[in-house]
Amino acid sequence: MKRLRWPSRLPIDPYILLLLGTVGLAALIPARGTAADVSSGASTAAIAFLFFLYGARLSTREALDGLRHWRLHVTVLACTFVVFPLLGLAARGLVPVILTHPLYQGLLFLTLVPSTVQSSIAFTSMARGNVPAAICAGSFSSLVGIIATPLLAASLLGSSGGFSADSLLEIVLQLLVPFLAGQLLRRWIGGFVTRHKKVLGLVDRGSILLVVYTAFSEGMVQGIWHQVSPARLGGLFAVEAVILAVMLLLTWYGGKALRFGREDRIALQFAGSKKSLASGLPMASVLFGPQAALAVLPLMLFHQMQLIVCAVIAKRRAQDPVAAVTPREPAAPSRTAVGTGTRSG
Repeated sequence: MKRLRWPSRLPIDPYILLLLGTVGLAALIPARGTAADVSSGASTAAIAFLFFLYGARLSTREALDGLRHWRLHVTVLACTFVVFPLLGLAARGLVPVILTHPLYQGLLFLTLVPSTVQSSIAFTSMARGNVPAAICAGSFSSLVGIIATPLLAASLLGSSGGFSADSLLEIVLQLLVPFLAGQLLRRWIGGFVTRHKKVLGLVDRGSILLVVYTAFSEGMVQGIWHQVSPARLGGLFAVEAVILAVMLLLTWYGGKALRFGREDRIALQFAGSKKSLASGLPMASVLFGPQAALAVLPLMLFHQMQLIVCAVIAKRRAQDPVAAVTPREPAAPSRTAVGTGTRSG
């Protein structure tokens, strides 16, 4: 009977069901008029507060100590902001046979957003990799992405992405300024954030659900969902599966070619192959406006795909003969430095 149980290697994150439920709610009861204005303002405030918490829970001391692994961090940044965008540009040849132009814009935007923080740490810890390096790599990627993502969007998406100097300023005010404020106040509130990380974790997930509802509501009101067919969604899924497979292989074997140790290669694979839903959603809302729903659809699909695939890889890495004789990296420092946890990042 035990063999009939659902395999633990293929976890379905309940949060993804909430995301899908939120999309369904936006389809049935989209926010209109005054409700849309309230929803938009609330989502902006929630994301700002989310990044304030990121700043408050990131240990500046550990971040500075992590600079000693600069080769690893530079490699992660290169994977995130160079290799990923090149794959996105290569997918341009699939339009219009497999992807529509709006879906391709969303796919290209997906390749421009920063790496995740919390899920990279969780999978690195599970696979017995270099957890402190994963903390720093994910955090540096998020910080660089606040500026790099809109600049790359301006260069690669141009006016079709809705980029302007005002867009960059809005992203900085919504993401970077709250983060820096959290860093400045960490001395007084860092302990509180750490002690209440489980409760404050609801802010992470709740804010993202609110942004998803706002974006998809606006998409419903604008009627953009008539542009997507099941065949196009299937094509998008296949393209993203190929991109993820390429990045997973490149980060693992590329790390070997660069002479990284096993633990650093694990951190590189999980931090260099993933994209952040938490950072990408608010940026897409600013850059794409009414078209944000289609723009974030590839990111949401890729987010779930990377969670499932990386969970399988992490569990297999933990069962490697080398891992069995290697002391596991303690998870406590990562929780202290990161605070509230979410797999939505």
